[in-house]
Amino acid sequence: MSQCIWRLWGSDCASVARDDEDTFKILIATDIHLGYLEKDAVRGNDTFNTFDEILKCAKQNQVDFILLGGDLFHENKPSRRCLHSCISLLRKYCMGDTPILFDVLSDQAVNFSNSKFPWVNYQDENLNISIPVFSVHGNHDDPTGADGLCALDLLSSAGLVNHFGRSQSVERIEISPVLLQKGSTKLALYGIGSIPDERLYRMFVNNQVTMLRPKEDQDQWFNLFTIHQNRSKHGATNYIPEQFLDDFLDLVVWGHEHECLINPSRNEQRLFYVTQPGSSVATSLSPGEAVKKHIGLLRVKGRKMNLQKIPLHTVRQFFIQDLVLSEHPDLFNPDMPKVNQRVEAFCQEKVEAMIEEAERDRLGNPLTPEKPLIRLRVDYSGGFEAFNATRFSQKFVEQVANPKDVVHFIRQKEYKAKVKGNTHTHTQTIIITFDKPTFSDVQITLLSVCFCCTVQLSLLTEQGMGKAVQEYVDKEEKDAIEELIRYQLEKTQRHLQQRGVLTEEEIDQEVQRRG
Repeated sequence: MSQCIWRLWGSDCASVARDDEDTFKILIATDIHLGYLEKDAVRGNDTFNTFDEILKCAKQNQVDFILLGGDLFHENKPSRRCLHSCISLLRKYCMGDTPILFDVLSDQAVNFSNSKFPWVNYQDENLNISIPVFSVHGNHDDPTGADGLCALDLLSSAGLVNHFGRSQSVERIEISPVLLQKGSTKLALYGIGSIPDERLYRMFVNNQVTMLRPKEDQDQWFNLFTIHQNRSKHGATNYIPEQFLDDFLDLVVWGHEHECLINPSRNEQRLFYVTQPGSSVATSLSPGEAVKKHIGLLRVKGRKMNLQKIPLHTVRQFFIQDLVLSEHPDLFNPDMPKVNQRVEAFCQEKVEAMIEEAERDRLGNPLTPEKPLIRLRVDYSGGFEAFNATRFSQKFVEQVANPKDVVHFIRQKEYKAKVKGNTHTHTQTIIITFDKPTFSDVQITLLSVCFCCTVQLSLLTEQGMGKAVQEYVDKEEKDAIEELIRYQLEKTQRHLQQRGVLTEEEIDQEVQRRG
């Protein structure tokens, strides 16, 4: 059952939520990740079932349009089954004779400049759209390859999704809003698809990102912005601070972060609000994914807004607990006889308790999948030894959806990794914490570091090479490395021409100077 959780500018919640000819009703969702684990015997249909629920909710609430905040697909190149399921569901719920009650006032050739059909889909005379879908792309389903296409472009050409927020330039970004009007309410819809965080951070710092505003009656527009970037700080520049965004915005829909923080929070410096709907499927067994999943029903009337959070019932339950063995000296210590058996029995009690909690929580919710996700993270620092996790997990094969990784052992340990080149050495101190890095992340990083250090690259950066290798491995972009080299060579050639560098000796000096 939906719940009214927020109101702005002191307005009465009921008056803002009243549906009339001046009120926009917008269903908001992010990070649906269609196709995640689609080959898994137990969890294979999870993303499709939840997407069905989301679209059904939009139709039942008679929304004006759906706004998606990126990562509709989990893979950059979705399988045929995944695309077929997505297209079938969009056709089932978003096509029909229901009239569209709002108008597009902006230049659609600018808003949808990357489309072969640069206009909103419901205005296409060959289509019958009842619920338009507007979406930016995420980092999982971003445009790649020589043609710069992504899965959303396929849906756009089919007339099922309005893909907006794409940027062609790597030097400067101008975000032109889709201007919508319903009755007397004017809504400016801004969006920016996923861009590498470091690059976008640098562009904000260098004032290379501009958000255009309507020329007339600027104070009468409700400004809604959709972004798909790191919100949490993962490094000095590997995120986008909220303070970078313009202060004329009213509400920011933040995609990419999977923890559901849908209750809008006020940024006291910029005076706008941020809602983070989170993902609709758990793609990792981490604490943020264990928060109950919701979507939002946003109502906008004039400059007032109100948001309802709507719980998703088809999402598979996920329970996670941490167990630090050294915090239980009364139960076991490393010198105790048969301590491993004691630890394993204690862990079994913890897991069984979580399974029982899931069963109680599922009562009265027939749409909720039967088998929950269970994760027990065991910190065995302090001299303890890990027992056989695979054998332990097999005890629950008929009760949980993730029988291969119910228990996860961690130990805080410090070590140093050195990568030696011909002229210099990289030393890095790493602390192993709860989340074990994936094979691809570690291997690709080490490959790029080793390659750059050993070959002593002067033009290709470690970061650029690492990203190209990642594209080659994860997204099967066979031309990624070649395109990186071509791009970097062209950029270097332009720089040398501008500085009037002609001889081979001058070129070597300039490259060394910039290195």
